[in-house]
Amino acid sequence: MHVKASLPAGTVALVGAGPGDVELLTLRAYHLIQQADVVLYDNLVTPEVVALAPPTAQRVYVGKSSRQHTLPQQDICRLLVDLARQGQRVVRLKGGDPFIFGRGGEEMDVLREHGIAVQVVPGITAALGAAAAFGFPLTHRDHAQSCIFVTGHLKDNTMDLHWSTLAQPNQTLVIYMGVKGLDVIARELQAAGLPANTPAALIYRATWPNQQIYRSTLAELPHTAAQHAVRPPTLLVIGQVLKLLAT
Repeated sequence: MHVKASLPAGTVALVGAGPGDVELLTLRAYHLIQQADVVLYDNLVTPEVVALAPPTAQRVYVGKSSRQHTLPQQDICRLLVDLARQGQRVVRLKGGDPFIFGRGGEEMDVLREHGIAVQVVPGITAALGAAAAFGFPLTHRDHAQSCIFVTGHLKDNTMDLHWSTLAQPNQTLVIYMGVKGLDVIARELQAAGLPANTPAALIYRATWPNQQIYRSTLAELPHTAAQHAVRPPTLLVIGQVLKLLAT
């Protein structure tokens, strides 16, 4: 017999909220959210998901957007520890999956260091949501036998990526947080041998009501982004699988 997930007092659940659409939550995520005393949620979590928490639950926004952090990461970790020590049942809601560019590993480490029990609930990451929402596969026997997820987040105006690996044929490249580095991405991938006419797409808020996709090519990515005033959170997909997009 299946036993419904439980959230004991004084523990934390790192819960993947998925790409946006509330119906893409796992049942485990749903059950844990409904048991929460406190919910800490990110910028990429939709209001519909946050609304699943009990009316009595405290809701704390700790989101991060470009150049704007409500709380530094170390303060979020400290808050999780403090709330758990108070005996609260804490749900840390993270957009997508907690362990894919979500700093879930950092938060888990801190909680464990302080002797606090933590459980992790996987969520549908943005790449999977985007592929399903717009009808293209991430892998396909005729177009891509592998798929790579990387972060395009710039640090100190540099992007430390292994460009020759990313420019290999017959694979799909998904870049999270890459909008501000589009010039670098397009230039370096072409320099590493990826053809300029490789299909590409910029996908804004996949599975949200206001989702958008902007089709392009590798060489034209910076122009496409400027033309449509593309802004974060936007996912970048590059590869031949985009030929299967519906026209």
